[in-house]
Amino acid sequence: MTGLSSHVLDAAAGRPAEGLRLTLFRREGDGAFAVVRSGRTDAGGRVAGWQTLPGAHRLVFDTGAWFEARGVEAFYPEVAVAFTVGHDGHYHVPLLLSPFAYSTYRGS
Repeated sequence: MTGLSSHVLDAAAGRPAEGLRLTLFRREGDGAFAVVRSGRTDAGGRVAGWQTLPGAHRLVFDTGAWFEARGVEAFYPEVAVAFTVGHDGHYHVPLLLSPFAYSTYRGS
């Protein structure tokens, strides 16, 4: 098993994106994606301690619902980040978010 974490920052407000729902998917042998785990970011905008197996993954952030709950009009209803997990190490997938843009990278 390999560890995975994420950190979401609301760049427009200048603070962590608390309570944002995200779901981790892993590609199965038949090519379909299956849910590995889902949850919400904590007060610091983080999720940590998730475990997964090597392979192709997709981490989907429910940005539309999060912005809507705050009365903010946003362009992206979700952000899906596709990446490959290897056999060892820890994977950190941060998301820098605003209503009309986002950025991500492999963190440490």
